[in-house]
Amino acid sequence: MSIKIAMIGAGSIGFTRRLMRDVLSVPELQETQFSLMDISEQNLDMVVRLCRRDIEGNGLPATITSTTDRREALRDADYVICTIRQGGLEAFQTDIDIPLKYGVDQCVGDTLCIGGIMYGQRTMAAMLDICKDIREMAKPDALFLNYSNPMAMNTWACNKYGGVKTVGLCHGVQGAHWQIAQCIEHWAKGEGLLGEDEKLPRQDVDVVFAGINHQTWCIKAQWRGIDFIPRLLELFQAHPEYPTTEKVRIDVLKRFGYYSTESNGHLSEYLPWYRKRVDEINDWIDLTNWINGETGGYLRVCTEGRNWFETDFPNWLSEEAPKFTPETRSEEHGSYIIESLETGRIYRGHFNVINQGHITNLPDGCVIEVPGYVDRSGINIPVVGDLPLACAATCSASVRVQEMSVEAAVRGDVTLLKQAVLHDPLVGAVCNPEEVWQMVDEMLVAQAQWLPQYASEIPAARRRLMDAEANGTRVRLRQTQGAARLHTKTVDEMSRDAEESRANAGAADKGKMTKVAA
Repeated sequence: MSIKIAMIGAGSIGFTRRLMRDVLSVPELQETQFSLMDISEQNLDMVVRLCRRDIEGNGLPATITSTTDRREALRDADYVICTIRQGGLEAFQTDIDIPLKYGVDQCVGDTLCIGGIMYGQRTMAAMLDICKDIREMAKPDALFLNYSNPMAMNTWACNKYGGVKTVGLCHGVQGAHWQIAQCIEHWAKGEGLLGEDEKLPRQDVDVVFAGINHQTWCIKAQWRGIDFIPRLLELFQAHPEYPTTEKVRIDVLKRFGYYSTESNGHLSEYLPWYRKRVDEINDWIDLTNWINGETGGYLRVCTEGRNWFETDFPNWLSEEAPKFTPETRSEEHGSYIIESLETGRIYRGHFNVINQGHITNLPDGCVIEVPGYVDRSGINIPVVGDLPLACAATCSASVRVQEMSVEAAVRGDVTLLKQAVLHDPLVGAVCNPEEVWQMVDEMLVAQAQWLPQYASEIPAARRRLMDAEANGTRVRLRQTQGAARLHTKTVDEMSRDAEESRANAGAADKGKMTKVAA
């Protein structure tokens, strides 16, 4: 069968090639037409050349067209996949560095906290433009599969204001599922239930996660009929690696009784407790990998990745094309959803969708992440019921911040935007109201080129900052690179440290260390 998939933001080397490979691993989808679009002609050209080499190397009939014209890319598309980063690394830098001056220390800054809220203001404006083009150019029932963060805000805006059926896709659940399976495996070997050389595939552990994106909680975990929810704390504390790398997640598990999907670095900036005191931040993070809590860690890795892409591209192009097989297919949900809708094969995953009574103690209309089943009839979401109260309370606080952020982005409402930031858990733990007001003004000015909905408000924000400087009411700013940033160690030193840490933890086979800037 021949379908058309439009990929917006296709200059993303990681997502584009991975998702294309996943789709073409399905025999029925090997005639797919891919229409790749990006605003960067240079990045797009590099990705297209790699993708065409991959298709030719696998002898497949799939075709690729590329364009910087979004409407042309969307023409007659059956599916639209979005992987944009609005404002690119330039805007991302301000999401991290400006809040640091006000005492807000983030690891990632793309989902919640001030960085995620401002990222959402930029991205939702672009997403609603994409939705308009989908309505006008794509097939009437085209499905919008969104990978861009902030996931919940973007998916919320597209469904409520974009007029396009949008499903948000993330791999956080898969990552947490793997961790739980590894903890059970470690325990089972100690109990003699698995041999020393046996592995426990995550598919053998039955799980249910529910919540909101990046705050999705494991509320069911079973293996061989054993309920592991009451045992998870003990199992995570006994694991050779996680007590070092997942301190925040294990502490939340200790106090809530439920494990959260997102990494230590992510989770630490969504809550009001772990990054609010500079002298305590390093107690909760680990610097062997950015994802464990490094200040601005994701920005660093993205910057390095873009640089490596540009310098290593000729080497990648000269390599033999990777083989597209079921074994090399990733765990990203997108290709499985398309396969199920087109072939009728049933797929079960966890998706970001509008709450319509599925989680009964979160507001209807917000975006939740819950189990879903896909077949030819569509995407079907069961009722989960109530979340545990502590989990629901944490999610509810974030949901209200997301709601205000969505409405602010759609209306271009500066006051509502500042109220959203004021109510963010970590920002509220660190900043007083005037600091919030001035921080948002500074970010509006710095990001003006990507915030068309605020164009008429930017001059007033600039004047307020100038007036505060002139009359002595400017809040105290900090000169800091962050409490948990890598500075002095070289790549070799960090690699040696990581190797020793893995050996000491009995986990020397856990994979390569992420590169670190010298």
